[in-house]
Parts: sequence; structure tokens; C-alpha cells
Amino acid sequence: MSAASTSVPGQSEDEGESGGFGIAVTREESTWKCAVLAPELLDDLDAVLTALRRVAASGPVFGMLSIDDEFFVLVRPIPGGAGLLLSDATAGLDYDIAADVLDLLHVPVPEEDDIDDDEPWPEGDLALLADLGMSEQEMQIVVDDVDLYPDEALAMIAQRCGFGSEFAAALEKV
Repeated sequence: MSAASTSVPGQSEDEGESGGFGIAVTREESTWKCAVLAPELLDDLDAVLTALRRVAASGPVFGMLSIDDEFFVLVRPIPGGAGLLLSDATAGLDYDIAADVLDLLHVPVPEEDDIDDDEPWPEGDLALLADLGMSEQEMQIVVDDVDLYPDEALAMIAQRCGFGSEFAAALEKV
């Protein structure tokens, strides 16, 4: 996972990148591995996809991004594109990476007038990780819980899919 596991120590959020973290997740046979993605990738969906595609793994590969304690993105490279889930479509107004996810999904960025502050909604494939143990219905419950911070939601997803301890160990490196 060396292509995706680089990070830039000492770089602050004030240097133009979104705050948060990205984790590259792979499974080889029954072994899960989680590696921290470089912080500068958090603003560039294409760079995240490139980094994930460079990961050498025979099993599933996907990314889990938590942005500024506001929303999360699941990114799963697939032949000819990417499977995506954005936990809050309204983030497309304020975050380039969220707008890029919406663009790749062919969903317009919501208009300010169309947004009810109490009603964020997800966009993308809620069944993105169904083959790994997280059903569409369970994912819907997670994204609908507005009281969860993105890292908590991602930890729940990781736990349900079976790599909770590996995810927690990667978070300790963030």
C-alpha cells in the first residue's frame, strides 16, 4: 500500500487543504489493511482515485475520507470509473471535493435556496460496501444520523465490515 500510505508530517490545515483524514482500505483474502492517505489528497477526488488505483491488492480497495468534521466520502475505484457515496450533498456548496463527487455522480450541486439546514441528504451508492458487510439499509441509518461526526460514522462502517481495529490503528497515525 505504499502508493497510498504517504503523509506529510507537520502540514497544517491553514495551508489550503481541508481538515480531516483519508484512509485507504484493502482486503487480501481475510486480512484487512488500512493506511493513511496524504492530507493533500483531501481536496482532490482525482488524486484520491489515482492513489487508490495504484494500491496493489487482489481484493477490494476503497477510500474513506472525513472532511472537516462535516461529512464523509466513500470512494471505490471500479473499472471505468468509481463507486461513490457522499454523506451530505449540501457540502458541495462549500467543499471542492464534495462538488467533484456530485459532478462525477452527475448530480447538480444544490442551490442555497433548496437547502434546509436540518435536512442534509446523501448522494451516491448506499450499497457501495454491501459485498463487504454493510448493507444499503445499514448505510442509510448511518448517513441519516446527523448526530454522528464523520469519523464516528466511518468507524461504525469499519466495524460492521470487519476492520474496526485496523481502522482505529490507522486513525492513531493521523
